[in-house]
Amino acid sequence: MLVWERPEPPDRPVPASLSRERIVGAAIRLADADGLDAVSLRKVAAALDVGPMRLYGYIATKEELLDLMVDAVYAEIRPVGDGWREVLCSLAEATRKAAHRHEWLADLLGGRPQLGPNTMAGGEAVLAAMDGVDLDTVVPGVAAVTAYVTGAVRREITERRAERVSGMDKRQWQATFGPYLERTFATGRFPALATMVRDGPHLDADQTFRIGLGFVLDGIAARISKRVQ
Repeated sequence: MLVWERPEPPDRPVPASLSRERIVGAAIRLADADGLDAVSLRKVAAALDVGPMRLYGYIATKEELLDLMVDAVYAEIRPVGDGWREVLCSLAEATRKAAHRHEWLADLLGGRPQLGPNTMAGGEAVLAAMDGVDLDTVVPGVAAVTAYVTGAVRREITERRAERVSGMDKRQWQATFGPYLERTFATGRFPALATMVRDGPHLDADQTFRIGLGFVLDGIAARISKRVQ
């Protein structure tokens, strides 16, 4: 029986009451502070001031705990809007914001399908907004948005982590490596790259995400328009 269907054991108020909600909340706090490496059943038990064996009545494996953590964060992702485009845009933006609050989420996006109630509620909202659009468009369209968001969010989180490790923000990185690029471009070997760096738009993270998302949504809109003609 999956963790979503398995009943919790009766609560024991002494020495400390437990529930899956409390366990998952403690795990999320650990992950928010120090990443997924900080999450284990032993560490979660210590944070709750209980013995590790008490957790096994609620959660059998670390994989179950990670699934519950992801689903808990999906409670923060509530796609809303009028029509499929607004709802998909809302889903993308809300997922990105959730990953900014919980960086570890980026490491778990795009894995096996999430079957928790919060995740499924979000999926239901998206599919309901696309009611009337044929499934041959809905299925790959939603998959395209999900793939874009997963890739974009992972790139952003990776860059944020790299900044912390290197101690250099984007401007400092450009100042450090800019002279090297200028010398390289002066050789004439990379004219297209040189043009892009010198003359291309210099977008911040928000602009990059929203413009890229717009490209994906425009493609879905074009596909829908073509199929209704």
